[in-house]
Amino acid sequence: MPHPPRHFPDPTNPRLTRAVAGHDHTGQLQHIRVVEERPLTIFLNAQEIVTAMTIGDYPEYLAMGFLRNQGMLRDDDEITAVDYDDDLEVVIVRTTRQTSYEEKVKKKTRTSGCAVGTVFGDMMEGLEGLTLPPAEIRTSWLYALAKEINTLPSLYLEAGAIHGTVLCQQGEILVYMEDVGRHNAVDKISGWMLKHGVSGADKILYTTGRLTSEMVIKTAQMGIPVLASRSGFTAWGVEIAQQVGLTLIGRMRGQRFICLSGEGRLIRDADVAAVPDEDRKHRRKGGAA
Repeated sequence: MPHPPRHFPDPTNPRLTRAVAGHDHTGQLQHIRVVEERPLTIFLNAQEIVTAMTIGDYPEYLAMGFLRNQGMLRDDDEITAVDYDDDLEVVIVRTTRQTSYEEKVKKKTRTSGCAVGTVFGDMMEGLEGLTLPPAEIRTSWLYALAKEINTLPSLYLEAGAIHGTVLCQQGEILVYMEDVGRHNAVDKISGWMLKHGVSGADKILYTTGRLTSEMVIKTAQMGIPVLASRSGFTAWGVEIAQQVGLTLIGRMRGQRFICLSGEGRLIRDADVAAVPDEDRKHRRKGGAA
């Protein structure tokens, strides 16, 4: 089976940013690039599910991942087509199973995430009886990944106001997605995994954003045992991580990090003294947290 295609940010894509003129604190004219936002309406078969604000790349992955993480796509569902209309800004995921989620769609709960992320009220039910795999996580992988992620060309470094989420295997980056909401970035990765049949059992999910309850829930539902971030935690995020046995690592900057759940997976094989502190020019990478 061929290796699935990997995806990395493309800050040169003219569709994702727009040039805007303004004046700085001295009154000088400045031209900067700002991130685009576009509505994307997601359908599951004939039913409209949600309209999300997104930068507009990888709409098919976003739709599939969103539906999967909301429990609307089952593991045994056969997806017959994913149709995207750029003019209408609509994506339709079609399955052989007849679906109807009218009651579920009514039970939306607004979350604390940016870009008005939404989580449906019964998402917690999907965590009952969930057991994450007993994978290991080496600190040498964490340090290597953090360094590479911080220095990769990205839309954040080009225009800011955006979050990044990265799927990793040991010390290797598989997929790096960005969006105005970290929820969208995670859903794109989930869609990529679903499309290409990639298991989360031996993976690490890294995000530039906060480790909230929704981020923990989505990671667990994707079967990924480790979630790491440059940013901090919410109490409910930590509580759910402990409940499902997810390894939760935050405040990763230079030599430092803190693990608040799933410590048993950590193997401290790196010489911390040999790990350089974070370069000042890369510290802004956490500014979107």
